[in-house]
Amino acid sequence: MQKYFGFIVAFCLFFGTAAFAHASGTYESGDRGADVAAIQTQLTELGFDAGAADGDFGDLTVSAVKAFQKARGLEPDGVVGAQTYRALMGRDIPASRDSSTTSVRRIIQTSLRYQGVPYVFGGTSPGGFDCSGFTRFVFAQSGISLPRMADEQFAVGRPVSYSRLQPGDLVFFTTYAPGASHSGIYIGDGNFISATSSRGVAIASMSSSYWGPRYIGARRVM
Repeated sequence: MQKYFGFIVAFCLFFGTAAFAHASGTYESGDRGADVAAIQTQLTELGFDAGAADGDFGDLTVSAVKAFQKARGLEPDGVVGAQTYRALMGRDIPASRDSSTTSVRRIIQTSLRYQGVPYVFGGTSPGGFDCSGFTRFVFAQSGISLPRMADEQFAVGRPVSYSRLQPGDLVFFTTYAPGASHSGIYIGDGNFISATSSRGVAIASMSSSYWGPRYIGARRVM
């Protein structure tokens, strides 16, 4: 059993690191900032209507990126990756476009460190966690403050579609009560970690027969 968990930790850290590199090298729906505004401005100048250059990568910007990609013979996925960025901006995409990568890696590593900690209703410390107590504690170690309850955590950050999940995203499920009643941390490759009443802090598959039907959404807080 110990060897099995050692393999899982190494597996998740490997895939988590790969996902961090991918995340730092793309601009996509939900992103915000000056870099997004520059992309919007360039799209509009080239005749692809991205709306106001407000730095918010919303639906109109996605549509403009797709139109640009189609016109340039690129895959029209609406994501500004290395090829699209080079074709659009005339230079290579920044190797690391924000400072969140280190924080995400720290959050994943911290969460994995507490595997096996028992479930305690109302627990907020390594002596015992409930689901939202665990997520709140892990994020606090990286200086990120989350509300106490799962439904409150579901209201912070910005929504993320299932297909765009990245390590460090908060994932939510409906279990004992309607709405967001269970929270966890996505660690990559279709897996998440959370404090469960049956196994304590443990890794599970997002698509398992139990969790899959209960998934209701994700939030990105970094």
